[in-house]
Amino acid sequence: MSAATAQAAGPPPARQAPGTVPAALRRAAGRRRLTPYLLLLAGAAWLLVFFVAPMVYQASTSVQTGSLDKGFRVTWHVATYWDALREYWPHFLRSLLYSGIATAACLAIGYPLAYMIAFRAGRWRNVVLVLVIAPFFTSFLIRTLAWETILADQGPVVSFLNRVHILDATSWLHITQGDRVLATPLAVVCGLTYNFLPFMILPLYTSLERIDGRLHEASGDLYATPFTTFRKVTFPLSLPGVVAGTLLTFIPASGDYINAELLGSTNQKMIGNVIQSQFLRVLDYPTAAALSFILMAAILAIVTVYIRRAGTEELV
Repeated sequence: MSAATAQAAGPPPARQAPGTVPAALRRAAGRRRLTPYLLLLAGAAWLLVFFVAPMVYQASTSVQTGSLDKGFRVTWHVATYWDALREYWPHFLRSLLYSGIATAACLAIGYPLAYMIAFRAGRWRNVVLVLVIAPFFTSFLIRTLAWETILADQGPVVSFLNRVHILDATSWLHITQGDRVLATPLAVVCGLTYNFLPFMILPLYTSLERIDGRLHEASGDLYATPFTTFRKVTFPLSLPGVVAGTLLTFIPASGDYINAELLGSTNQKMIGNVIQSQFLRVLDYPTAAALSFILMAAILAIVTVYIRRAGTEELV
């Protein structure tokens, strides 16, 4: 190669030192590292705007004093919490009691049904699952109103319960009142159980469906009875579904107010009814906000103790 040709070709490209990474590759690697954080940005913004900001606003509202006419101002009046708890503690206890009973009823009804779907439904599995989630296709309010018709005083359900004298026993236990079911604790618990039952069945089914069927076969080969197999194999392996289902049922049921409003009377009002009334009727925003935070704290404490006792801290 002549000198003129070499000069026209220009200087040779500089050689990179061994072990160095080209700048383009470094930029591409940096973009790849940033991608997960950019994807999380939308979720973080959603939580910030629709969860954190309202919580902070309600926290500030709970320590305000004043009225809607004169305006509210932050005075760090924490006595609002004590006053609200002192006046409405029966509603808190009633809410926790009703939601606890409804959760237990959902577990008693939902576990056998989820077991049947997972192990016995066969080709009908998808059909049964559609029937389980079918109530979600209608409004929560409409489903609750339907129970007013089911539990009507002259309806077939109440007439049957009267004929078999079940209402006599429930009246003695103060679950119902006379020959009525509506406007009683039983009606409220029935509404809660029906409305939140799918939240129990679906986690249970998911947990049961993951159990390897060969474990049941091995248990049978070891001459274990079906009950022993359930007690030693099936139920322990389905415990995460039990915990998830009870939490998904108990937490929303504790704050529910529609069932108590439509199926109960003034003696069956839950804390959700009080919060709704304080916000929309009485317009006492500090008390309503304080009640909301007390309810959240109580539920958080109960859930924490429950999860630790159940031995499933990994669900938190």
